[in-house]
Amino acid sequence: MIGEMRKIRVLCVDDSALVRSLMVEIINSHPDMEVVAVAPDPIIARDLIKEYNPDVLTLDVEMPRMDGLDFLERLMRLRPMPVVMVSSLTERNSDITIRALELGAVDFVTKPRLGLRDGLMEYSDIIADKIRAAAMSRPRRRLARPAATSPRVLTRSFSTTEKLIMIGASTGGTEAIRQVLEPLPANSPAIMITQHMPAGFTRSFVQRLDSLCQVQVHEAEHGQRVLPGHVYLAPGGIAHMKLARSGANYVVELEDSEPVNRHRPSVDVLFHSAAEVAGRNAIGVLLTGMGKDGAQGMLAMKKAGAVTFAQDEASCVVFGMPREALAIGAADEAVPLAEMSERILASAGSFGHRV
Repeated sequence: MIGEMRKIRVLCVDDSALVRSLMVEIINSHPDMEVVAVAPDPIIARDLIKEYNPDVLTLDVEMPRMDGLDFLERLMRLRPMPVVMVSSLTERNSDITIRALELGAVDFVTKPRLGLRDGLMEYSDIIADKIRAAAMSRPRRRLARPAATSPRVLTRSFSTTEKLIMIGASTGGTEAIRQVLEPLPANSPAIMITQHMPAGFTRSFVQRLDSLCQVQVHEAEHGQRVLPGHVYLAPGGIAHMKLARSGANYVVELEDSEPVNRHRPSVDVLFHSAAEVAGRNAIGVLLTGMGKDGAQGMLAMKKAGAVTFAQDEASCVVFGMPREALAIGAADEAVPLAEMSERILASAGSFGHRV
């Protein structure tokens, strides 16, 4: 039809015929997307990608004939395209999923464990949102880093440990967070992070970050003291994370309340708490992600005297949350991802001078 919006063309790759048929049913139930083809394994998918040129690929983490990760790695090298991983929630699979995000997958969605059909139908809106975000994303051609090179570590002396860094992210955020944290020295100010993530996957992400970074990375626990040199990641899907005070100490508060902006944990909840509790001692950072979560909270932080940064458009996988923060004047400036660590440390350092 003339004037009709072009639908997002999706190719589903899954070895389960049941999951393939459910994905087709779910995706086709949304007016702005359609499944153009399905494949039981990556070998068949390869030919279908050439034939149908889909906008988005959904890829099962575990498959016969060729491992999903091997396929993803080749795809990102030879023909980068937006990929949403579909993973059943097991510890092994959550590790694989985190690795898939490092290799260039845009996002992932869990397969519900029990009553596969009911669970997936409930997930219909979530899956559709992730496919829309993927369709808007810019897949990166992955450049392999030589194994011998370790990332540079920034050094800086801090006159005060009072500073706190608050980071929010969504689609594309796991990689962006890794790039921000890896160069930070072990004596960095305390960092609290809310990354939109389903329950059960944050532990794998935390372990991966902790193995790569000088700072110590934890899955946040209620009542935990917030200390320099440590990073606290909000547990996915369970509760909101807030900054609170207990006497002279900053502590983590986990709050089991309703989702905000359709998310739990929500970046806005973290940022609003930082505005209230830390004021000008906080630094706010909003990284890549779909939607608007975090923008209003960042505005509150800025009004409370905090320095605020949004990731710039060119380095974002999805320029949604940072765009909104810049649009409403919540972010002091847009910063390329590659420069974010340094800018954060410069703001947190004594009198902001460069060491």
